[in-house]
Amino acid sequence: MRCRMAEMGYEPGSCAVRMPDGSYKRACQATLKRERGLWHRLIYDACLSRPEDYFSIYQSGCNHSCLKCHSWYFSQVYNGRWYSTEQIAQMCADYLDFVTVWEPRERATMWHATDLCQHCGSCVTSGMRGPLCPGVLRPEQVLLSPQGYGPARNIVSFTGGDLGCCADFYAEAAEKIKDVCGRKVWVLFETNGYGLTPENLDVLQGAVDSFWLDIKAYDERVYRRLCGTTNRWILEAPRELKDRGFVFEVLVLYIPGWVEVDQIASIARLVADVDPWTPFTILAFFPEHKLRHVRSPTLMEMLRAYFTAREVGLKRVKLGNCHVFARTEEEWRLLLGLVGREALG
Repeated sequence: MRCRMAEMGYEPGSCAVRMPDGSYKRACQATLKRERGLWHRLIYDACLSRPEDYFSIYQSGCNHSCLKCHSWYFSQVYNGRWYSTEQIAQMCADYLDFVTVWEPRERATMWHATDLCQHCGSCVTSGMRGPLCPGVLRPEQVLLSPQGYGPARNIVSFTGGDLGCCADFYAEAAEKIKDVCGRKVWVLFETNGYGLTPENLDVLQGAVDSFWLDIKAYDERVYRRLCGTTNRWILEAPRELKDRGFVFEVLVLYIPGWVEVDQIASIARLVADVDPWTPFTILAFFPEHKLRHVRSPTLMEMLRAYFTAREVGLKRVKLGNCHVFARTEEEWRLLLGLVGREALG
């Protein structure tokens, strides 16, 4: 299989996957294949995920080699079992039996999950709502999954590794899912945006409903050091998504010494120019993979990033991984007092 991006005139990604014998192959060669008229994908796991509260399909193989990847042990390593798009669709159909919240398409995002639940499980285990509970769900809508308590929403997501450069697979998978599920489910793609070229977005239109766009850095030199490839057309993705009517949200990760307020402000401004109401989450980095030596951001750094994103025009901003930077009762009180519960992802 030749590099799809190179065939379209784009720079190839950083997509080497370590095989069981210690050799390396491009992710599309190692973790994607076509047999008997169907696409097959190497899948590490699939479960009801938290805090997203939807069915997540964790894919092996990726077109990035991010230094901070928390899924490196399957996104950058051959790890999983092969599933056809028909088998993936059947998994999603089985998941529908557990759905407790039916969302409209415009809420087919991770961002909206925290409007419903803060995942403490208190309403189930003690019959009392937790202090951050939005008060929206009934206890019977809150389920225990392998990743904790929360609702089950009618959304399925492709996550972990990312082969958005091979758009035909995602289009076929989404179409199979909707054929089996009777158009009762929304298909979300968690992506680094590298594969979201205009050509690929045209393939995905009408199949995939929404995107979690993880813009990892604004400065291209930083991006290349962090992810192994370019972000040139990734920065154009919000406009391309908006123009095609996709639902989308944007996430950035605050990494001290790598991606700080200046770059987050530039990304926020770019997104605000496209649509100031775009859901925007600033996640706190925690040490992982090849950046285990890098510290997490402080509460003050995250607050500065939050208010800067608001100042450049974004209307819907949340902070995520709050436990990473708010570690004391005093810090939680300060955080809640300054941004409010609704801004905590």
